[in-house]
Amino acid sequence: MKQPIAATKKNNVLGLFKDFVKLLRLKEWIKNLFIFIPVFFAGEIFQSNKFVELAIGFLAFGLVASSIYILNDYRDIESDKLHPVKCKRPLAAGIFSPATAIAVLIACAATGLAIAYSLHMVFFFILLAYFMLNLGYCFGLKNISILDINFIAIGFVLRIKGGGVIAGVGISQWLTIMVYLLALFLALTKRRDDLYLKQASGVDMRKSIKGYSLEMINILLAVVSAIMIMAYIMYATSPATIAKMGTHRLYYTAVFVVAGLFRYLQITYINRSSESPTKMLYKDLFIQGVIVLWIISFYIILYLPNIKVF
Repeated sequence: MKQPIAATKKNNVLGLFKDFVKLLRLKEWIKNLFIFIPVFFAGEIFQSNKFVELAIGFLAFGLVASSIYILNDYRDIESDKLHPVKCKRPLAAGIFSPATAIAVLIACAATGLAIAYSLHMVFFFILLAYFMLNLGYCFGLKNISILDINFIAIGFVLRIKGGGVIAGVGISQWLTIMVYLLALFLALTKRRDDLYLKQASGVDMRKSIKGYSLEMINILLAVVSAIMIMAYIMYATSPATIAKMGTHRLYYTAVFVVAGLFRYLQITYINRSSESPTKMLYKDLFIQGVIVLWIISFYIILYLPNIKVF
């Protein structure tokens, strides 16, 4: 039995909307929540004016990031067609024409930068630096091993720098180091997944993968994990942090950091499923639970100081 014409049109419009969301990679916008980290750590996230400005900054970062995703997909159309997952992306699947993608790219970049300019001049230059950095990444620098994962890590550091500027709060060197190491860790697990795909298909999913091996990535993951845990503990117990936060109890939250890190390593090594970190965050209940408990514990220690914990 044929569907009514109105229902068919509705389904087509809904499908087109879903494909447009995929083109913009709206699920990846969760990465831009990093701009809220500085104000959260400073204990000032519930100041309404700062939250609203950070939300606007989040939107600006998301739009510019979407423009980069579109550019990356545009340049990787042919290679994405060979990838078991990326072949479903709107450009690789032929859902949108390259001309349409470029038009959306320009609109996203221009709108995002315009919002940033109206919000804060320094934030505008940080976002512009992020855009230029990723232009270089898309136009060839992503094909250079080691440099590729560092570019990704720097992008996350720029997010927290932008958040700090908007909120008017300082960012400690420990926080910068932790975010940088976390981004490196996630990028390395993704490269590990690419190596498994290469073994299964015989095709390099990205050019930079030639500069990596499983042994090398396993060593790097062990090193980065150890340094990251130590950096977090050093941050939580440093005299500067204790003086700024007014508590010495932040080190309790390290248990959730360690648990989340170990879970991610378990998925990477045992399950061999270190796909997109964003997808893993959406799907894995253990990691979701650890993040929620970390936020709750941090909230209690920072925002409810009258509750004494040991």
